[in-house]
Amino acid sequence: MQLTTPALCRLGAFALLIAGPTPALAYMGPGLGLGAIGSALGIVGAVLLAIVSVVWYPFKRMLRRMRGGNAAVNNRQSTSQS
Repeated sequence: MQLTTPALCRLGAFALLIAGPTPALAYMGPGLGLGAIGSALGIVGAVLLAIVSVVWYPFKRMLRRMRGGNAAVNNRQSTSQS
């Protein structure tokens, strides 16, 4: 079966009507909108904080070793024990 030009036009118009947006007929108040934005920012912040905390601890240990922080820690422990 071969489609003619008018049939293709009707098929295209039908596809556009089906794919087009339909009105939701719903109201989203300012409280719900601000709550959704706050939740999204909270999730993004928690993920970023988790990444920073995982990266920060090894970096802090490396800095402490480079500065010779272990000697200072050992001095504090030896003075507190005596």
